[in-house]
Amino acid sequence: MPWICFLLASTAVQAPPPPPKPLRFDLATLPAARDSFVFYLNGEERGQAVWQYEIQGDRLVFTATSELRPADAESLRVVMDRRTGAPLSSFHRIAVFDPQSDTVLVEHDLVVRQGRVEGMRRVGLRDGHITTHPVRTALPAGVVWSDYGLLAAAAAVAAPGDILQGRAYSEFGDSLATLHVVAEAAATITVPAGTFETMPLVSPVVRLYVTRSAPRRVVKGESLDGAFRFELVTH
Repeated sequence: MPWICFLLASTAVQAPPPPPKPLRFDLATLPAARDSFVFYLNGEERGQAVWQYEIQGDRLVFTATSELRPADAESLRVVMDRRTGAPLSSFHRIAVFDPQSDTVLVEHDLVVRQGRVEGMRRVGLRDGHITTHPVRTALPAGVVWSDYGLLAAAAAVAAPGDILQGRAYSEFGDSLATLHVVAEAAATITVPAGTFETMPLVSPVVRLYVTRSAPRRVVKGESLDGAFRFELVTH
């Protein structure tokens, strides 16, 4: 069939994708800010979140609280070096009720000391039992928290068309992983907080719309299957 031949021919002449560029975050571009978001699940409003960025000398402190109805609540505090982009500490607590699971709480409390991630990870069960796991893991130079993929997305050094890749430490998994990001063409989007010129950043699971001029911020995110999204309400 002619269309099959066309597809095969098109595939044959496609150039290989360029090698990925290093994924870097210029945290100094993130201002002090307090942003509120609304969550949607399958088109229905299901919760909200507040993100706050504070500048404390050479440190950038990110805190967030969120609720996703009917039963998820989350709090997060991450400290980073604004000059180098290095991770300094991370506290993350997620309380969840899932009838199919006995787990009701997962939490980590971590700090970076002398090239290591140290601290503890906790898992709480429905019967009240809490298991604590100590953490002491080497952190290679240049590795960031995996949460940078969300909270520091607006600080990613990227241009449309870039394919980016960087190493990250999984705070809940206690392992090294790779962050993959593709920067798409500029897009104008409208959310409850207004209309913004953005550059979409796409990972394997989510597309984030980030502003590229001051003030840098995430204004929208959506899962690639379209089921979940969050949008900026106030800033």
